[in-house]
This record gives sequence, C-alpha cells and structure tokens, in this order.
Amino acid sequence: MRLSDLKGTWTGTNELWLDPLGDVAEKSDARIEIGDDVRYTWSREGAEQHGRLVPTEAGADFTDTFHQADGVMSCRTVADARSVLCVEGTYMETWGWRIAICHREPTGELVLQMTNITPWGEEGRAVRLVAKRA
Repeated sequence: MRLSDLKGTWTGTNELWLDPLGDVAEKSDARIEIGDDVRYTWSREGAEQHGRLVPTEAGADFTDTFHQADGVMSCRTVADARSVLCVEGTYMETWGWRIAICHREPTGELVLQMTNITPWGEEGRAVRLVAKRA
C-alpha cells in the first residue's frame, strides 16, 4: 500500500504519553488529512496542536506545534515493510524520533505513531493516533 492510496480525511483518537514509564496516555480527538502531504490535529489541555509531514526524496520534513515547534526536522526514510511510511529524525543532537504510518488491514484503521529513541537505543511511546475514514 502507498500513502496515495490513503488520501482523504480520517478521524479518531490521539494518545500522548508524557509519563516516564509510558503507562498513562492523555487522549483527545484527532484528525488526519492525507493529500500530497500528511496533516494532523489533536489537542492537549484545550489547546489545538497540529503537525505536518511533507514527503521528500530522502524521507519527509516534519513540523509539529507540540513536538517540533522550533522548526523543521528533516527525516530520512527507514526500511519497514509493515509501514506505509516510516521516517526517522534526530533532535538535541543524539535523540531519535521515528514516525510511522500504518494501515490496519483487518479494521481499515490508519495509525500514525511517533516513537522517542534515547541516545542509548531505548524506544518509548510518544504518540499514537488511530483513525478511520471520515
């Protein structure tokens, strides 16, 4: 499946993990728009947050009002046969950030998942947005 196969509007729930153990998720309504790019919105404590992935030759450029407010993170494509799109970037020089978009074939759901990667390689949940076609 390609990203272009998923064009359109998707609505669902965003989960944001901020606790160090990754046990508690803050939930909010969410929306994903897929066209030539991927745009999404969600909220935290009543404030709308939004992000965008713009595909490039090497991967995607990532902006996000909550996670990447200081500018654009250029991400490179990561080989992952399970994902429609999987990219990784770096922040604070040694920390990693992975964004994967997957399509759950059995349910038709779209999943946009973000993973924080420590300098020593440990991966932690950051965001999971699960949506269905609107």
